[in-house]
Amino acid sequence: MKKFLLLLLAITSLEGAKAQSEAFKKGSVMIFWGWNRAWYSNSDIHFYGQDYNFVLHDVSAHDRPTPISEFNHYIDPTKISIPQVNYNVTYFINDNLGLSFGIDHMKYVMDQDQTASISGYINNPQYAAMVNNGQVDLTNGEFLKFEHTNGLNYLNFGIQKYKQLLNKKNFDIFWGGGFGAGVLVPKTDATLMGKEESDHFHLAGFGLDARTSVNLLLWNHFVAKAEFKYAYINLPSVRTTVENVKVDKAIQDFNASELVFGIGYTFNTKKNK
Repeated sequence: MKKFLLLLLAITSLEGAKAQSEAFKKGSVMIFWGWNRAWYSNSDIHFYGQDYNFVLHDVSAHDRPTPISEFNHYIDPTKISIPQVNYNVTYFINDNLGLSFGIDHMKYVMDQDQTASISGYINNPQYAAMVNNGQVDLTNGEFLKFEHTNGLNYLNFGIQKYKQLLNKKNFDIFWGGGFGAGVLVPKTDATLMGKEESDHFHLAGFGLDARTSVNLLLWNHFVAKAEFKYAYINLPSVRTTVENVKVDKAIQDFNASELVFGIGYTFNTKKNK
């Protein structure tokens, strides 16, 4: 009877251990650092101030990743904030269900080599003369240079559900999916019709996103993650000049696709060995 009770206790303990086999358990924390590439839809940008009110239509833009040739920017602690970076912390409120807070440091650069349709008015005759047949040439930057390069900062909260796809002795693979929302705090570099830029961080709008990821978990602690986000960005209050900070503004909204890849670390996780 004594041996039987010991065997029963061992089996019960084993079954309990199996129930703890998944890595992202309730109470766990995951920290993450990574880099991104981003793609933006075309957008209408509305500029208004004391002597102008016009819209540039269907404006294209791109991101600005730090070249791999400047790899020291990615690893030098004094320069690692220069590339397009992402960092976040996730707390698991339940098994495989996490709440996260993070910052996506993207960069948005209006394509300079383009001609845009324009509607509205410009009172300054020098710049009004640059408009021909409802079009304005942006190529040389004399009329407009427009960038969120320090950067298009998306401060966001998210919720993600994780599902274990593969479980091996020293690694696991998890799929993750969820949604996020937050605010945009860019530092906009805009030179508009010769006016001095407003070089300050500012609350410019909000964003909403859907996200999905593949997570490789090594030895139950180290994470390699590839994540895709699709976001809607709405910026109703972009600062453009220092001349009239309360008056000179720009408005735009667009969609953004973001590919994120990086590494992380989890702690307070349990796994059956």
